[in-house]
Amino acid sequence: MNTGLKITTFAAVLAATFGTAYGVGQGIAPVTAGSPPKHEDEHTGSAPRPQEGGGHAGHETPPAGGLQISEDGYTLDLETPRVTAGQRADLRFTVRDGSGRAVTAYQREHDKELHLVVASRDLVTYRHLHPARAADGTWSTPVDLPGAGAYRVFADFTPAAKDARNLTLGADLAASGTYRPEKLPPVSTTARADGYEVELAGALRPGRAGELKLKVSRDGEAVTNLQPYLGAYGHLVALRSGDLAYLHVHPNGEPGDGKTTPGPDISFTATAPSAGSYRLFLDFKHEGKVHTAAFTVRAGAATAADPGTPQGHPGDGHGHGHGH
Repeated sequence: MNTGLKITTFAAVLAATFGTAYGVGQGIAPVTAGSPPKHEDEHTGSAPRPQEGGGHAGHETPPAGGLQISEDGYTLDLETPRVTAGQRADLRFTVRDGSGRAVTAYQREHDKELHLVVASRDLVTYRHLHPARAADGTWSTPVDLPGAGAYRVFADFTPAAKDARNLTLGADLAASGTYRPEKLPPVSTTARADGYEVELAGALRPGRAGELKLKVSRDGEAVTNLQPYLGAYGHLVALRSGDLAYLHVHPNGEPGDGKTTPGPDISFTATAPSAGSYRLFLDFKHEGKVHTAAFTVRAGAATAADPGTPQGHPGDGHGHGHGH
């Protein structure tokens, strides 16, 4: 069946049934409100892009990705549009060019040719996967979604073709079973993950670049020996509630640059495309394991370290991130 027709028809059915996102690392436990993330070493749109070459935070008019299945002549062909909740499945997909051929050459970014994010539409479950690519261009990765419902798959990549830019294509994925939608977790400046506490300072603002600083501690002690993970001390993904617009978030500094310390603070620059609620997922590595912390924020509302606007409400967050 034609990919565009298959996804469009399937999405229409989902839209009538489900309302809001989810995430996973390869072979890792899901990040959900009921269970903290437990995973080993894996990386845990709104409107079309308004300007050519956009997509990275810090631009004046940041585009939101993931809302389209096709862009710039490339199409995300999701060969596994349905799985069964609670059962391990092989998620397979291909990126095709304008001629329908599978793309087999990519630029490496953060040590990978392609980053795959899966998020539930209620933004409670999140996975950042690293699929393997076969010689014919087919990507595959095992996935085990804990709950039934609607999910969104995001493929974040840059083709090796000349003048190609970074793209985030999105497609709908359904997990069959009894569906119990979750409410978006409350706004919080504190999240806990695997015994770590992460504090968020800064503000996500519509149309304006701003710094988001995350401080990692464990048992009340600052963590000052974070390990590089995919070329950085942390990766952050931001998804907008309602349509799951995918924001690229830019890490400030990198290991070995002579000025970026391995914790406890991890700094990012981000710009929201609009006001609204967003879910932030931070991945960081310590003592050989990758952990994920999640926050709910309101674009335009500041956190505790951003004076002049109301303070965010503290609370628990369980979750995951990625930046270019």
